[in-house]
Amino acid sequence: MASQSSRDDGRNTGRDLVIQAGYRPELRRTLRTFSMFAIAFSIISITTGIFLNFGFGLTWFGPASIWTWPVVALGNTMIALVVAELGTRIPLAGYAYQWSSRLVNSTYGWFVGFAGLLYMAVGGGAILLVAASPLLLSEFGVTASTHPHLNLAVSIVFMVIATVANIISVQFSARVNNVAVFTEILGTLVFSVLLIVLWGLQVKHTPYGLSLLTSTTRLTSSPAPYSFALAGMLGAFTLIGFELAADMSEDAVDPRHSVPRAIIAALVTSAVLGMVTLVGFTLAIPNLRVVEHAPLPLLTIAEFWLPPWLVKVFIAFVIFSMFAIAVVGAGAQSRLAYSMARDNMLPASAQLRRVDRHTQTPITALLVLGFIDTAILVYGYTQPNSFGTLVGATAIIPYLIYLAITIAYAVKRRVIDAFPGAFSLGRFANVVIAVVLIWTVAVLAELMLSSVFNGADQFLAMAAVLALAWYALGLRRRLRRGVAGVESLAELADDLDN
Repeated sequence: MASQSSRDDGRNTGRDLVIQAGYRPELRRTLRTFSMFAIAFSIISITTGIFLNFGFGLTWFGPASIWTWPVVALGNTMIALVVAELGTRIPLAGYAYQWSSRLVNSTYGWFVGFAGLLYMAVGGGAILLVAASPLLLSEFGVTASTHPHLNLAVSIVFMVIATVANIISVQFSARVNNVAVFTEILGTLVFSVLLIVLWGLQVKHTPYGLSLLTSTTRLTSSPAPYSFALAGMLGAFTLIGFELAADMSEDAVDPRHSVPRAIIAALVTSAVLGMVTLVGFTLAIPNLRVVEHAPLPLLTIAEFWLPPWLVKVFIAFVIFSMFAIAVVGAGAQSRLAYSMARDNMLPASAQLRRVDRHTQTPITALLVLGFIDTAILVYGYTQPNSFGTLVGATAIIPYLIYLAITIAYAVKRRVIDAFPGAFSLGRFANVVIAVVLIWTVAVLAELMLSSVFNGADQFLAMAAVLALAWYALGLRRRLRRGVAGVESLAELADDLDN
């Protein structure tokens, strides 16, 4: 009975905050702790991140680039601690938008929320276009580069299926994410350990030993510090997105406990499994020069050691993990749009905030955003450097969000203490805040100043103009009239006291 009572208290506490914030509870609270963990773990997707970016690290710092991973893991763990405290204190759908609006003001929240929508709109499409679709075609002996229109078509089909999965129900999409936890583990840990065993038994001859793990033989001739920093994008591209578990707070049974647990556990688990994977695939490199020039180095390594049928199984796990990202992204994006729309922050808010009474999902938001996401996918398809444009933007945007919410958190942390929560940084808060601010600025400088990501910078500039245009032409008037936005965190705390 105690366990059941605790679950009921968790469910009611989350519902009470929604009501006190002035909202009518409409989303179905069915996601338990493992499902929340699965959301964060699936969106991080070390399988996808390492598969896509292993070659990027090799290019800039050689095999030794894998040692940038723990550095990034430590920095992003500090970010996760901030997100975990905000998530447990303010467990509302719309995560960064809600936090920023209530800690600073609704204008600040609009730009942070827009960045969140953009991040999820770009991320899923980027992975589907650059990786998932080409890999699926390769399973049938079709080369994506020689059939670009087919590659685009398959990417769009993936996007449609991800949207439909979320329309059916949050439970259905959660099951996809739950399965993805196991495909992630099988596609990374199991295969990397298998490669370590095959390498150790010298099943096939390779000219390298353990010293390969510290080799900086690379394709570029840039200074070592710069190359090491840029190689760090291997982790910076991958160990992000964990905060989307907080975006599903109003779908969670006990968000005050499950959100911080999911965020921290998913990031730590991903960091550890990712490091094992990197070591395994690096040791298994059969020919460094060949692998460094390969478009998909992990696939080249797997094909050397494994029989063709097992390589196909490996690819299948990778594809499913990538598809799960699209499913998670569509669900979280619709919750963010729903949260902003119920505060009248978006064009056509009345339509976007509708929740179907049968599925208890924001179907209109899912359909509209699915169309927008597809349009961005097509835009990326037309660019000469899809990777630099879409994947680069996918990395830049979350760090902008992390920086924005940490600044807000630093300014108003004492107000947050008025809210109950299952996780608190306590006396370590100031240290964590300082580290996060320094870390996020450093990562953003590396991403935005490097010529590698010029396409992403241009895309983000266009998006910023769009955000400013809506604010100037429509939203500012709504905010001044008091028909949009939210009350401050201090006001919400007073409501809870009363």
